[in-house]
Amino acid sequence: MSAFTLSGTLLRPFLVAVPAAGLVLGFVFFAIGRGTWSAWIWAFCAAPVLLALIVQIVTSLRRGDVGLDIIAALSMASALVFGEYLAAAVVALMYAGGQYLESFAERHARREMTSLLSRTPRTAVRNRDGALEEIDIAIIEPGDRLLVRRGDVVPADGVVGGGLAVLDQSALTGESIPVQHIAGAAIMSGATNAGDAFDLVASRRAAESTYAGIVRLVEAAQRSKAPMSRLADRIALFFLGFTVVIAGGAWLLSGDPIRAVAVLVVATPCPLILAVPVAIISGLSRAARHGVLIKEGRALETMARIRSVVIDKTGTLTEGHARVVSVQTTGEVSTAELLRVAASLDQASKHIVAQAIVSEARDQNLHLAVPTNVVEAPGEGIEGTVEGRPAIVGGIHFVSSRLLRHTGTSVQIPKAAGDIAVAVAIDGRLAGEIILADTLRAGTGVLLKNLNSLGVERVVLATGDRHEVAEAITAGLPFSAVRSELTPDEKVMVVLSERKYGPVMMIGDGVNDAPALAAADVGVAMGARGAAASAEAADVVLLVDQLDRVVPAIKIAARSRLIALESVYAGIGLSFAGMLAAALGYISPVQGALLQEAIDVAVILNALRALKG
Repeated sequence: MSAFTLSGTLLRPFLVAVPAAGLVLGFVFFAIGRGTWSAWIWAFCAAPVLLALIVQIVTSLRRGDVGLDIIAALSMASALVFGEYLAAAVVALMYAGGQYLESFAERHARREMTSLLSRTPRTAVRNRDGALEEIDIAIIEPGDRLLVRRGDVVPADGVVGGGLAVLDQSALTGESIPVQHIAGAAIMSGATNAGDAFDLVASRRAAESTYAGIVRLVEAAQRSKAPMSRLADRIALFFLGFTVVIAGGAWLLSGDPIRAVAVLVVATPCPLILAVPVAIISGLSRAARHGVLIKEGRALETMARIRSVVIDKTGTLTEGHARVVSVQTTGEVSTAELLRVAASLDQASKHIVAQAIVSEARDQNLHLAVPTNVVEAPGEGIEGTVEGRPAIVGGIHFVSSRLLRHTGTSVQIPKAAGDIAVAVAIDGRLAGEIILADTLRAGTGVLLKNLNSLGVERVVLATGDRHEVAEAITAGLPFSAVRSELTPDEKVMVVLSERKYGPVMMIGDGVNDAPALAAADVGVAMGARGAAASAEAADVVLLVDQLDRVVPAIKIAARSRLIALESVYAGIGLSFAGMLAAALGYISPVQGALLQEAIDVAVILNALRALKG
């Protein structure tokens, strides 16, 4: 709530320099016996600051805002009226200097978020018909082949088309070590190329890509106002009235108007409007450094008071995609050979389960053959020939029906809750099965314990999956409740029902989670590449798909809120004490100005502690 918002950054230093120079020049004339000149110089150097304040106050009143800048204007004006010119100059310097210090502190606190905005790429190098051309990123289309040079910021989401991509993702995820991506790997925009140049095949337009979405969220966060900041606006009228009453009472009871001037000077400005924005912005910036983008100060403050957490399962509590967890054989072939044959055949399928089997085989460095005579039943299975051997891979019923033609018996394979069992037949006989599962994210148990240690009383799983799947995935974990087979509307009801325990946080990633994210006191969307609807509805976006980032985010929120409240209570308490001392005649206007500035500097420096630790 700067008094010089309309004055601009160029005028701000001028408003500090004029009273500073005037004070020095006035003391020089006072030392050579020209006290009258000193008084005029001090009055003159206070005038620009007072004029800027009046302009700001009029503008604010037109918007319906009553700010504490009125007290600053009253203190300077009353000091000039009653001949306390030195006090007026000191107040002008201290107030202008305090506002400049607040602006500096906010810029320092916003550093991490501002760095995200400053890195936004403007152009990209496109490879078209064998020739390179530099284009505006706004015209990038899916399928365009882009050259990302060393030091360039990846302009759009896509896949590595050629070469090895070594990316510095620290601005997005907080990871300081560059990450390598091989050809075909999906990468998100906003990372910096820390290695040699590589080709990128764009999968989205730049405006629809991850980094563009992050930038929009950052801009929204920078425009936000914290609840405690709005509280300062609401109590401004009360504080103004209280100050005027104290000042008027001091003048009336003592008959000395200088006491009223001293009271007004001590009340200029209120530490509440200085400390809270700095502490909240510091918290937002520090969270961004940890890969957690909090859209607004309200979410940061509420996060510090969370008592119940509702978590979605698929893609949030779990990895969100199936992976091979075991390979079992009937003894006809080895596990490696069964996996190799199945993966060789599955190379011809685009099914997500088939691709998971192929990925596992490649991770084990198995040699995959080229399949022939391939026939696929979409969503059921695939059959063909691998190195001259007939093979069938697919669901239990699919493989059973194909083998029934040759053996006259069906295949019975038990399946655990939540698992995907893929049957594999080789040479006309059942060879075994490959079990895939959507596994829990690493460290989930530790995460849930950490949430309890941070004051979260309840952790609830809310999923649309079957009851037996939800029970199986949460077995042994300290969940307070498990809600399964839920529709999006029913997830909202779960969130609302948890409100009786206190503020609720909802963590999700899919489109179906968006209503519940919006209904929660704090909605957290998993990963910047998650569903756009969930990121839009959420108050917080984890820039990397790591659920454990929620823990430092809550810690940062709690510490920032505590520091803001400490600054407010200490600053307001000292200000009230100074006002009473001034009313009783123990503090002169000049001493009051110096005292208040010391309080302001102290609370701002204390608020900046939210950036540390």
